[in-house]
Amino acid sequence: MKRKLEYRWMLWCGIWAVVTLLAACDHLAKPSSSGRPYEVLVVVGDSLWQRPAGRALFDVLDTDIPGLPQPERSFRISQTDPQRFNQVLNIFRNIIKVDIAPNQYTQTKMKFTRDVYAQPQVVLTIQSPNEKDFAAFVQKNAQSIIDFLVKMEMNRQINELEKKHSEVVLYLADSIFSCQFWAPVEIKSYKKGKDFFWASSNTASGLVNICMYSYPYEGPRTFNKQYVLAKRDSVMKANIPGTEPRMYMATDTLCTSVKPIAVKGEYAMETRGLWKMEHDAMGGPFVSHSRVDTLNNRVVVAEGFVYAPEKMKRGLIRRLEAALYTLCLPGEQARELKASIPEVSVVAGKEQE
Repeated sequence: MKRKLEYRWMLWCGIWAVVTLLAACDHLAKPSSSGRPYEVLVVVGDSLWQRPAGRALFDVLDTDIPGLPQPERSFRISQTDPQRFNQVLNIFRNIIKVDIAPNQYTQTKMKFTRDVYAQPQVVLTIQSPNEKDFAAFVQKNAQSIIDFLVKMEMNRQINELEKKHSEVVLYLADSIFSCQFWAPVEIKSYKKGKDFFWASSNTASGLVNICMYSYPYEGPRTFNKQYVLAKRDSVMKANIPGTEPRMYMATDTLCTSVKPIAVKGEYAMETRGLWKMEHDAMGGPFVSHSRVDTLNNRVVVAEGFVYAPEKMKRGLIRRLEAALYTLCLPGEQARELKASIPEVSVVAGKEQE
């Protein structure tokens, strides 16, 4: 009996070792994905790409990013016919496959898989019985498609920030707010104030900045647009002056939007728009998260803003936005950092878990 138990134990150990080895080999065998952040390869027939169904998908991906001073498309778009989709192209980081087959599908749906040909990678497949239904589906679910691809990229950037981030911002967030915060590693210069810090890359071009500040939580009214922007303006005026006494940072309220979002399953307010330096020519985009620190009954605001008049700002502001999701308030766990992406398949007219 004892020998049988020992044999079974050795057998299970051997099976487990083989499974682990195969998984490791599969992981190592996949090449690194290609392409820059926010690049998308659409795998669709050349003629279909030019017809209304293909144009509907192109128009979704070609949508401008909100809150930037100049129009910039959400993604850099490439297209290839399925016959040209080979080992060179299939390692693209973001792939959308268009699969229209009347004999296979009765409704349009969207699903995704990770790391199919390379890593990190996402392959989003849209299946439909006909071109008309396909076009209607992508138009109706345009924001879902955009949000999904953006969050996938942000999660990759969060993984990079976990490995390499600004020690200055990490120290300031902890010492002033008892929070954890991972910001881009090049952010090293800083200024401190009361319940406030501003940290910057201080570079000659493509200047990226992180701010944190807090104020008492006063119930639901704390999260309306007027209140949030008034607090931002008062904090920035006091802490970020210009080169002359009459110059200070302010919010361009006409180009700013606020909306509720969920961060780590909790309510937060996202503010996105443009900042300007009063009585000066400086300005650019910003994005912030306002969150309630329930342990200390306060609102903690983390913000990223960019000054890059000579550059496109899509990559800069989105990298800072990804960093905002790494903010851990007192009592929260670092392992919950990822931007929330529900594992769902979207079907025409409904969502299914």
